[in-house]
Amino acid sequence: MGLSRMSNNQSWPNATHPSLADEFHDRASPRRTALVVIGASAGGPAALTEILRTLPTPFPAPIVIVQHVDAQFAVGMAEWLSISSPVPVRIARAADRPTPGTVLMAGTDEHLVFVTSSSLGYVGEPRELVYRPSIDVFFQSVLRYWTGAVVGVLLTGMGRDGAQGLKALRDAGAFTIAQDRESSAVYGMPNVAALLDAATEILPLDNIGLRVGQILQTDLPTLRR
Repeated sequence: MGLSRMSNNQSWPNATHPSLADEFHDRASPRRTALVVIGASAGGPAALTEILRTLPTPFPAPIVIVQHVDAQFAVGMAEWLSISSPVPVRIARAADRPTPGTVLMAGTDEHLVFVTSSSLGYVGEPRELVYRPSIDVFFQSVLRYWTGAVVGVLLTGMGRDGAQGLKALRDAGAFTIAQDRESSAVYGMPNVAALLDAATEILPLDNIGLRVGQILQTDLPTLRR
């Protein structure tokens, strides 16, 4: 589902507003930490398992995942991913702050977003989108709020959710990866990303985890706005 880039003056509807202390902390503590964001749909659980199990340890960045999955199955999926992951995986809660060496996963039928430069929340809008949570909505919130570098990954899945958001991240200076045709269970979302030139690299699934680790060892630029 393609979404246009949101202006800096637009507020997220229904999101919990950050406290004054949070806002002061976010302004006073500029961060250079890299963030890894991953979107997946059909075929995603197996693909995520492969990526997480090949991550280097200790892992130097936070990871946030948006997987198209019904809320009733999200907790079980996070627990299942943790079995083979060297870094802990759990459902993201409102006001969570992503920290290095942890994996947070969207866990409701609302959209997971950044609501400040360091904290997450859930919003109901836009309600008309087919996919809830939406990868595009999440990627756009990263673009709006995150103050450090970003590595964006779009994996197997039907449709186009996440492709335009990945393109926006790449245009802002993020290093972006799309899964290749041969290793995708459903070559929909990563195919659209490839057509939009949204991916810095197009890689087979078994190379993505290792490549993310390599990229994080380089001097990544912060996002441009």
